[in-house]
Amino acid sequence: MNRKDEHVSLAKAFHKTKRNDFDDVALLHRSFPSVRLTDVSIATELFERPLSSPFFINAMTGGSEKTKQYNQQLAILARETDLMMATGSVSAALKDPSVADSYQIVRKEYPNGCLLANVGAGTSLENAQRAVDLFEANALQIHLNAPQELVMPEGDRDFTNWLQTIEEIATHLDVPVIVKEVGFGMTRETIQQLLAVGVTIIDVAGSGGTSFTQIENARRKQREFAYLDNFGLSNVATLLEAKDVPVPFELIASGGIRNAYDIFKALCFGAQTVGVSGTILNHLLTHGLEQTIELVHQWQQELHTLYALTGTTETAKLKKVPLILTGHAKEWCEIRNIDYKKYSSR
Repeated sequence: MNRKDEHVSLAKAFHKTKRNDFDDVALLHRSFPSVRLTDVSIATELFERPLSSPFFINAMTGGSEKTKQYNQQLAILARETDLMMATGSVSAALKDPSVADSYQIVRKEYPNGCLLANVGAGTSLENAQRAVDLFEANALQIHLNAPQELVMPEGDRDFTNWLQTIEEIATHLDVPVIVKEVGFGMTRETIQQLLAVGVTIIDVAGSGGTSFTQIENARRKQREFAYLDNFGLSNVATLLEAKDVPVPFELIASGGIRNAYDIFKALCFGAQTVGVSGTILNHLLTHGLEQTIELVHQWQQELHTLYALTGTTETAKLKKVPLILTGHAKEWCEIRNIDYKKYSSR
């Protein structure tokens, strides 16, 4: 089986709605929200581009005939719901031009959409530009996935140039550059390293959803790395880390997003937008395109309600919504010396 097809198959097989650290985050009820629902706007902005929704379809797939069909459906979904969309890593197309159409299909289906190309952290500036040119991407995602590569039987084993190549791309590429994790999260130290080399848009992508160590371990003969299935920082822990960085940057949240409530909580932590991958792909593969379009529309309506519930009429003001942290989220703050009480009194 093609590795890209195998990834999708395993991601679907392992997908399940499970508890994650967003369940340790509660809202304070406001008896007088003092807003009209009709005044609520869920629009947001990223790299100075207005977006009508505060969530998007994050990087997933591409690189084979089967994944071309998935990307086509995801692009139609994005078009019909006015969402930003990222493709999966285009490395396959950079190596083999015969599979380029599995990524180019997204621009064909969504000609006016905001589309992101995705490459690995070791990619050269030249290949980063080729990735953008492949389907006239509006921005480039560079993914960090060292644990996945190390567990992957045929994965990379040399990470010595990652930060250097990221700096070169961030400095010279003519479209915005986003650096993202793939579900292992980022510490504040990692974020500061990225800021120091000129990266200003960061997707912290914590654990709680698809586990790429679990997927790659399933492809190993002995499956000896099962103890890494849940490796990494949780989705909430990495958002807490990000908000403890004193230097401002554009923050994207992702990892384990199950529903509109998770999206809303991530926005309350200060994310400008939220990436959703596994939940959307699983719903698409299980229920089909039309029902997945309905699901996204439902989330958009739910977000309007959640904004009003907390007396908020615009996305940027959600970072002032009080949050109560308990369980693992609170413990993480205590261990990492993060002031969790400030979230409940803002």
